[in-house]
Amino acid sequence: MSETARSEFTDLLRRCTFPPQGSVVTCAVSGGADSTALLVLACAAGLEVTAAHVDHGLRPGSAQEADAVGLTAARFGARFVGLKADLGPGPNQEARSRRERRRLLGPDAMTGHTADDQAETLLINLLRGAGAAGLAAMLPGPTHPILALRRNETHGLCRTLGIDVVHDPTNEDPRFLRNRIRHEVLPLLADVSGRDVVPILNRTSRHLRDVADGVNRLADG
Repeated sequence: MSETARSEFTDLLRRCTFPPQGSVVTCAVSGGADSTALLVLACAAGLEVTAAHVDHGLRPGSAQEADAVGLTAARFGARFVGLKADLGPGPNQEARSRRERRRLLGPDAMTGHTADDQAETLLINLLRGAGAAGLAAMLPGPTHPILALRRNETHGLCRTLGIDVVHDPTNEDPRFLRNRIRHEVLPLLADVSGRDVVPILNRTSRHLRDVADGVNRLADG
């Protein structure tokens, strides 16, 4: 790794919210760039990492994706566990997949959500009529340790380290609201405003989190 790349890696690590060195953690790793970057950074932070891959069995090649995650985990000194979800046929596939992942991984598993995901979540919750707590979106902290990083940074880290990441075609499927927010709404907002709106939306989520926390403190009082 070049000196420039090493400096960029150190900067990414500095902006993460990992628990103390030596903590035992589980990282949810799909094999995509975000979750793979999470795995790499967690290992670099000195954590005792288990990379957990959930195979939903929804598309051909999912078993090979688990193998790829296992190889990456071994490369960076993490343990690996492969989990299988049993969804079965039915509606609301995305929501059911998410619930099954959470059940299998447990509430304390780290996920590779980034600042871009945070902006998308705020907009999704806004369209659903959420109040301040919902618009605060995901809480930063140990379970969302790379929430301050951008998606282009996680992809860049994987390229620098020569990691072949998994491409999930469902991330392009316009049937899912998040994908339309990601590929249509956010680019349109950037075009209309003439700027990158992700940092603005993240700042808004932080402000609304402060509002929600303040209301809760008043209610408790």
